[in-house]
Amino acid sequence: MELSIMNCELLATCSALGYLEGDTYHREPDCLESVKDLIRYLRHEDDTRDIRQQLGAGQIIQNDLLPIISQHSQDKALFDACIRLMVNLTQPALLCFGKVPDDPTVRHHFLQVVSYLQAYKEAFANEKVFGVLSETLYNLLQLDWEQRQEEDNLLIERILLLVRNVLHVPADPHEEKNVDDDASVHDKLLWAMHMSGLDDLIKFLASAPSEQQWSMHVLEVTSLMFRDQTPELLVSAGQTRSAQEKQRDAQELEVLRQKEQAEKRSRTLQRGTRHSRFGGSYVVQGLKSIGEKDVIYHRGLHNFKNYTHDLGKAVRRVPKRKQQAKDTEGKRRSALNVRLFLRKFCVDFLENCYNRLMYLVKEGLVREQAQQHDETYYLWALSFFMAFNRGNGFRADLVSETMSIRTFHFIERNITNYYEMMLTDRKEATSWSRRMHLALKAYQELLLTVNEMDRSHDENIKQSANVIKSNIFYLMEYREIFLTLLRKFDETKQPRSFLRDLVESTHLFLRMLERFCKGRNNLVVQKKRVKRKKGRKKTTAIETTPEALEETWNIVAGELRDSAVPFDAASETPLEEQRTEAMVRVQDSLLNRLGPEALGLLRAAREVWPEGDVFGSADVEPEEELELLKQILFANLPRESESCEEEDGELEVEEELESVRVSETEFNFLDFIKRFANPNIVRPYLLLLRTYSQNSPHTNHCITRMLHRLAVDLKMDALLFQLSVFCIFNKILADPSAAAYKELVTFAKFVLKRFFALAARNSKAYVELLFWKNVGAVREMTEGYSKPGEGWVEGSKKKAKWAPEEEEELRTLYEEHRDSGVPDIVETLLPLLSNTSRTRRQLVAQMVAMGLVDSVRDLKQQRSVFRCCQMRFYVKFVDVKYILGNILKKVTAKRSRARLVEKLLSLGLVSDRRELYKKRHRNPNAQRKNSAVGLLIKVVTLARKSCITCCQQLVMVPKLYVFVTGMSGPLLWLQNCLNRTADDREEEGSSQPIPLVPLTEENEDAMEKPSFQRLLQKIGVRAPADEQESFWRIPAKMRPSQLRGAAAALSSSEEPLAGEQGLEGSPVKQGEADSHEQRSQALRALLLARKRKPPGSATAEHTGNEIKDRTLDQDGLSVLLDSDDEKGTLL
Repeated sequence: MELSIMNCELLATCSALGYLEGDTYHREPDCLESVKDLIRYLRHEDDTRDIRQQLGAGQIIQNDLLPIISQHSQDKALFDACIRLMVNLTQPALLCFGKVPDDPTVRHHFLQVVSYLQAYKEAFANEKVFGVLSETLYNLLQLDWEQRQEEDNLLIERILLLVRNVLHVPADPHEEKNVDDDASVHDKLLWAMHMSGLDDLIKFLASAPSEQQWSMHVLEVTSLMFRDQTPELLVSAGQTRSAQEKQRDAQELEVLRQKEQAEKRSRTLQRGTRHSRFGGSYVVQGLKSIGEKDVIYHRGLHNFKNYTHDLGKAVRRVPKRKQQAKDTEGKRRSALNVRLFLRKFCVDFLENCYNRLMYLVKEGLVREQAQQHDETYYLWALSFFMAFNRGNGFRADLVSETMSIRTFHFIERNITNYYEMMLTDRKEATSWSRRMHLALKAYQELLLTVNEMDRSHDENIKQSANVIKSNIFYLMEYREIFLTLLRKFDETKQPRSFLRDLVESTHLFLRMLERFCKGRNNLVVQKKRVKRKKGRKKTTAIETTPEALEETWNIVAGELRDSAVPFDAASETPLEEQRTEAMVRVQDSLLNRLGPEALGLLRAAREVWPEGDVFGSADVEPEEELELLKQILFANLPRESESCEEEDGELEVEEELESVRVSETEFNFLDFIKRFANPNIVRPYLLLLRTYSQNSPHTNHCITRMLHRLAVDLKMDALLFQLSVFCIFNKILADPSAAAYKELVTFAKFVLKRFFALAARNSKAYVELLFWKNVGAVREMTEGYSKPGEGWVEGSKKKAKWAPEEEEELRTLYEEHRDSGVPDIVETLLPLLSNTSRTRRQLVAQMVAMGLVDSVRDLKQQRSVFRCCQMRFYVKFVDVKYILGNILKKVTAKRSRARLVEKLLSLGLVSDRRELYKKRHRNPNAQRKNSAVGLLIKVVTLARKSCITCCQQLVMVPKLYVFVTGMSGPLLWLQNCLNRTADDREEEGSSQPIPLVPLTEENEDAMEKPSFQRLLQKIGVRAPADEQESFWRIPAKMRPSQLRGAAAALSSSEEPLAGEQGLEGSPVKQGEADSHEQRSQALRALLLARKRKPPGSATAEHTGNEIKDRTLDQDGLSVLLDSDDEKGTLL
């Protein structure tokens, strides 16, 4: 855009600024007003940034603004206005347009603005301009806070923003084609800053305690100053090359020389002895063309080595969305004087500014006081200056601020966030990928610094490194971050430089972890498990037509009986609203044909809200209750609006509920390496191996080491038996400079040798080359393929097939051994099957599928019989002086004393080891009177561990009823509360403490008795924590299974509850003759309220006598033993 087509008003305004005559600028009288007018014009520019483009074409900064601030800096108002205008004009093009435009017209305007910015940057590379800026900034910083005005702070910020904008302008690749060690425009700008002393002012702003508000601006300017620089080049600036560097350069030169010689030899062989007119035609036997005939080759034989079927074919165009991401980072070596001054700047910055500045920036980021994406400057500074510190004589105290677990956590959280945003914000996926690369480099530098600390001679630094390593190896997030990044690598969004840093970081982490595990026998780490549970699915809506309601009432009318009490006294809902909800719940229970629950709700509501006889009178007859329930069923009660229902009447399935379980487990390094044996993880390594000639020797070593771990350490070399891998190996072996890649050549030969050895045994190995293989396929390929129906293939989710003959065999064996009384029927049937390859898991699944058992739980519970047998021994010897010694004598399987103690503690039979020690002789009158309470508590403890069902399988344990005189009501109330809480937690999926609110006088009296409170404690109910709590509460950590187990322990059969008044005279029936001694021993052990008798004094006659006496304790607790011919049941 030419100056002649500039807007007339804009041209007049620019002319009113003044004019440049030689090196002197003459300003006009209304110069200040003209600058302000230009600022107003920029506020109203259109989407094409027309005002900005016209001012750029007129070179307003080069010809007017820079001379004004250089020669008329004493005019503070004019100087301030010019700085404001230049800050606006030098804004980055991305900030003006929001993003790189896709429209060609708008993109042209974008590139035009960028070209004007590049011209501005070249004009700013002037020592005089930066001298004025530095002098002004210095004078402002000399003012104390009391003397500094708001305008002064604004001018400081604008100068820093102007410097940032100028440094941010990208280089022009077409104009700047400089080689290394040559000065670019950016180098000239840095040198002008250095000569003016602005770099020293930046270091002062970073270190001064009174200037901490500029910390983020200082970090931005610093990061832009070191653009295109690497820490390694700055460390080596002005120093002689070491022997290692000379050797590395010599190796690179030797590789280039070998390649050049190989190309010369190939050109010599391609020339041939005759001229091209006598090339000839040849038939290639064994190589078929498109048809059935052999290929005819029309060139010289010396060219046949490079023949492929792809010759002459058009190259397929790769779609843009599938193209590999390109590297945007460009590194070059600046002029020596610039590198020297930058090196000195880094040294001073580390010694005086780094720790304080990084702390301030981190606090601003955590408190969300910074702008969006400002954390990228923090990540860059962390990786750059810590790398410089490692190369320039490592000192841990210079980077102590960023060497902490908080920093690891901050970077890990940002990596996760960037990855999630890269998946969701697909339009900006490239930008998110670059940010994730910055975070990965920062994480890599932290690991390198910890590794450097571990090699320090200072013991304190070594100890600090061990503490950091213990934390990052313990937490699962830090261990699995590399697994996740490798598995989710996408070459269309993430460039090759990201993959290179990822592979090198993974190699470093595994090497540190392996070295950390070698010096320890066992390493305990944290393990997290996500348990997903789907909500219940309601298929169809309930019909409410009169005919359907009449049918529903006929079904539930005969099922009505007492049920639970649904009243939440701790709820914030008022009582009146709860009364309405109770009525609706009664109707819902009737609609769902749950008559018992509806009747229980009705009677409970009648007790809570007796006024008005809304739920019936207190002396209502059963017939009147049925009529009332029928009226509630047919009533039109007010309900809340239903959530989104589908048109077909089906309700949506509830979302999955996730709960994370955190546990600790012993870490095994080899098991951790096995997780890398996955095609999705191996594929990125091979993608990077394709460019082995462009990789550094260290990168190739990292790739080879990981493949070596898989092929040699895990013995899974078949994982690399893939055609694309062999193509890479063939390229490496045929490379003229293969001598420079000895490690890769050796590994390639090893893998190929293993493949040909396998191909001699497995004829299908050549077909397997076409596919990537998982662990199961690798095992089949090397050990033999499994036949259909032989079982599951590891790594496959297909269900094993059972032949009809096998199903009949399983049914016959189950019928034979079902009543044999074996402790674990699954373990009994497994060796009897004709197919010995079946696993326990397959057998259990098939038994459930065939209907031999109701669920897997039935088979799992049978495995707990051993625990119940140990309980039987404990109950038998609970009253002797030395419990542990007698159990050791009687137990059949040989167990050590320590193992038996641990088992008794885990079963909850004892709460302390001291209870198992040999008891001293004491006064028999001093024994505890509440032994029945203790027995009841131990029974409940066992019930919490879900052993009740297993105890029902034991024939040798007599039937035991434990009840409380006058407390059947409180026990039933407690049982209902536990069952109702278990149902609520299963339906809602969430847990919170539930208070036990006694609403009757009988329940209140029971809650005050010490024996009842001890029973609540053993069940797991928590007492009031402080004076603010009044009720006992069911803890949130109790699972529904534990609640039902405790409720089952409190329940008793209908027989003893119904005939409670005649229980004293209930006879004890005669048992089997062969179990008399066992029954008498259990009877004698459980009569804790009686006087203790010697173990051998009981005879079989005891089982035939009537037990008429009860032994009552102080709290009214009684124990009644009843033995009959049924299986022993513990209730």
